Amino acid sequence: MLVIAAMMIGLTIFGGTKTIPQRVEIDDSAKVIEQADGTIVVTIDGQRTSYNGDEWRYQQTRSGKRMLFGPEKTQNKFLNAANLSLVLTDASFIAVMAVGMTGVIILAGIDLSVGSIYGLSALVGAMALEALEPTTGAWIAVPVGIIVCCGIGALCGLANGAMTVGFNVHPFVITLGMMAALRGLMIVLTDAQSISGFPGSFTRGFFKWEVELETATIHPMPTVIMVLVAVAGVFVLAMTVFGRRVFAIGGNETAARYAGVPVGRIKIVVYMLMGALAGLSGCIYLGYYGAGEPNAGMGFELKVIAATVIGGASLMGGRGTALGAVLGAIVIKLIDNGMVTLGIPQNWNQIVMGAAIIVAVVVDQSKSRLGARGR
Repeated sequence: MLVIAAMMIGLTIFGGTKTIPQRVEIDDSAKVIEQADGTIVVTIDGQRTSYNGDEWRYQQTRSGKRMLFGPEKTQNKFLNAANLSLVLTDASFIAVMAVGMTGVIILAGIDLSVGSIYGLSALVGAMALEALEPTTGAWIAVPVGIIVCCGIGALCGLANGAMTVGFNVHPFVITLGMMAALRGLMIVLTDAQSISGFPGSFTRGFFKWEVELETATIHPMPTVIMVLVAVAGVFVLAMTVFGRRVFAIGGNETAARYAGVPVGRIKIVVYMLMGALAGLSGCIYLGYYGAGEPNAGMGFELKVIAATVIGGASLMGGRGTALGAVLGAIVIKLIDNGMVTLGIPQNWNQIVMGAAIIVAVVVDQSKSRLGARGR
């Protein structure tokens, strides 16, 4: 949290400013009169407000909204509602998966197929949503999207867990193979074509529901889902028997086995949950962008693992928190956003991301050594 605060302060100070036009949305019941001198008079419930005609103009947008557009005003490039909302929205796709990855890494495991599961779940969900009528209500479209995406993700996670436990092979090998296989399956299923044409109730009516502010239009639903998943992750890992068993396996698998913990079953369930959360993130992606395409989730493995490690999870197992994973995802998106804000070429993005992972792992190892010496 201190790192996030420091990054935000730095970007606010050094990010600079930009100019944006002012805008005011006019209520449908309001009366708008443009007078001869250009002054625009808006009357709402008997209350009159005047706008200078030399600076303000009245316009009805293509979506049917009645808007007033005024002179430009200066705004901080980073510290503004639109940009902060964008950071949280972008972080939500990674954070939801990072909560699941936290459980996997606490087990001393790894899942390299998370990006492919995300993409495959989104594509199959897109096929199901495309089959619905465009006028289908949210009470049907949203559950269909969530169930299909999370179901496909859970099946992929089940396959990862079952093969890891059943073949007694390191999850790095299993999930690396699944990453390639699922990515190929996405190409086969769609013939490398994107899928769109979802019901409006699924996109604008739910996942891309709009909230109009004075200076921006924001879409809070992905952030709301991220917070709910984080709360659920904190509860499961910190306050349930299942969560304590996950930590016990990651701390010492042999001791956990002798203590009667069903190690194999717990591992399979954790990988299933990882897959289901990847599917949920894929569903958010479909609702927010309104289409699914075969390259969805490409390279997300690095970002999800980075978010988890930066959030405090130990690659050696036995330590990690769902809240840390969410904060780690926000840090990653602040890095992305900060590079744009500061005008740094995006070619440096992967370099910075790799350096962040190395620093996080080195810090983690240093803390472990200091802790061992203290004991």
